[in-house]
Amino acid sequence: MDEGHPSILKIQMLGGFSLSWNGQEITDGDNRSRKVWLLLAYMICCRNHPIPQNELFSLLWGDEGTTNPVNALKTMFHRVRSMLDGLGAGAGHTLIVRREGSYTWNNAVPVCVDVEEFESLCQSAAALQDPQAQLKAYQNALDLYQGDFLPKLSSEPWIVPQCTYFHNLYLRTLRAVLPLLREQQRHAEIVALCNQAILVEPYDESLYQFLMRAQLDLGDQPGSIKTYETMSDLLFANFGIMPADESKAIYREAAHTVNERSMNLGLLREQLDENGSSSGALLCDYDFFRIVYQAEARAVARSGEAVHIALISATGNESKPLSRRSLDCCMDNLQDVVIGNLRKGDVVSRCSVSQYIVMLPQANYENSCMVCDRILRAFARQYPHSPAKLGYTVQPLVPNA
Repeated sequence: MDEGHPSILKIQMLGGFSLSWNGQEITDGDNRSRKVWLLLAYMICCRNHPIPQNELFSLLWGDEGTTNPVNALKTMFHRVRSMLDGLGAGAGHTLIVRREGSYTWNNAVPVCVDVEEFESLCQSAAALQDPQAQLKAYQNALDLYQGDFLPKLSSEPWIVPQCTYFHNLYLRTLRAVLPLLREQQRHAEIVALCNQAILVEPYDESLYQFLMRAQLDLGDQPGSIKTYETMSDLLFANFGIMPADESKAIYREAAHTVNERSMNLGLLREQLDENGSSSGALLCDYDFFRIVYQAEARAVARSGEAVHIALISATGNESKPLSRRSLDCCMDNLQDVVIGNLRKGDVVSRCSVSQYIVMLPQANYENSCMVCDRILRAFARQYPHSPAKLGYTVQPLVPNA
């Protein structure tokens, strides 16, 4: 292949690894050795300076080494060149040349690397003063970010810091773009950007907040509620934390639907009624449990009736934490047992990764303990091989003064 060919070699390293040239393409989805793609990636990333052979030995074989590293390296480069020939006859020898006894990338071939273009666009956009021009440059940069840097090689020590750098640069750019789009009320674009960003960074609550707010601005209350529930489940399952107050406020706004027309009481009751057959305790999320608790505390102050709160906890043997898999299974099973062994008037919520809180109206301390004992016995009977050890505490609900 002619080295002076004007066609630009396009290289993608964000979200995958591929090379495109003259209408031909090779990707890391091909059935090739991981070391072949690793060597090629290293040659491209380090193409502007010579690479000592010892550095390549360490890259490919680490501390294990190989009996004949020079020949082994020749074999690896032969395989890399053979793979590059998929871009056209002789492409391997055009792109990787041998100079002064070592292999080097041929910088005479025009090349466009997405990760370098992404970084350049982010840096140039940050320096712009005109908001509209800045937004356009930022959007062009975000369009290039199809995922993290070389994901199939992400465990390589030299790739880890670069992956972190570009991941953080992407998030900084995104956080600069979203407020600009919001100012211009381009809510549909915010939704599209956030949905893509969540695939890259699923635990950033601020992204969900932008998404929920944009969905509300578009009139998509159900979508906003669904986003909150997805985020809440994700944060709780992975970190045992509740969403921030700002997220809860957006959620309450989405859930607070106002009917456009006047309605009669019968129709309102139909909306308020619980769907489906209701048996056992009422299950709700912790945020709504707090509201029910506060309402009950006001009622108790007036009526003087006994109400108790029970906390049911799951641990491993000798109070050690359960494995994540065992805990998730235990809590799902425990939820069914708790609901099935309580009355319709009782209220239950999961309040941490390993605990349920239960409200028992019209129950004194002794009866509340009996209820908890019944739950523990039912769980042990239904799941005799569970590694979980259950315990509970009971306290009276303190009425509001």
